[in-house]
Amino acid sequence: MAELRDEPTSWPVTASEDLHRDGWVVALRADRVARPGADDEAPFRRIVLEHPGAAVILALDAEDRVFCLRQYRHAAQMRFVELPAGLLDVAGEDALGVAQRELREEGALVAERWTHLVTTYPSPGISSEKASIFLAEGLTETDRGDFVLRHEEADMEALWVPFEVLLDGVLDGRITDAPVVIAVLTLHARRARGAGESS
Repeated sequence: MAELRDEPTSWPVTASEDLHRDGWVVALRADRVARPGADDEAPFRRIVLEHPGAAVILALDAEDRVFCLRQYRHAAQMRFVELPAGLLDVAGEDALGVAQRELREEGALVAERWTHLVTTYPSPGISSEKASIFLAEGLTETDRGDFVLRHEEADMEALWVPFEVLLDGVLDGRITDAPVVIAVLTLHARRARGAGESS
């Protein structure tokens, strides 16, 4: 059996129309897509949210506690338990660089050790977003640099949550933010398989 894996590919786009595009980092467009080999079918419409990607950080201290945030998200009308995260919106900055920057800006923390846990496409049916999730260990406090918390971030609440408590919240459905769920279950699975917490 061939190796099971996702495969990069691209179907022909016969037309594309911007539905929303401004100075921010995301845009919305409508594409007309042709299915290869289906010459008798008309191209179909698909909405695409252009997204630069994101980095997410599961920051774990020596007591096996995770640095979490409570943050309001207007689109969902929810205040979620989240992990520090940020967009790949600085030219030339890779996912790890974004993770390191966001941990400092949102958590006032730096880490000695970084491990890539997993990369996911959170909603590929509509968005091009790719999220890289990292484990950060060997934490120490620092300042936020020149970063100023604004808008929803100005209302964030920081908290340290024992990993097992966070895992319980994910498994019983009290914690539903996708990056938190993915990060916690990935680390739990790695531990169960004996992969350890750092590499």
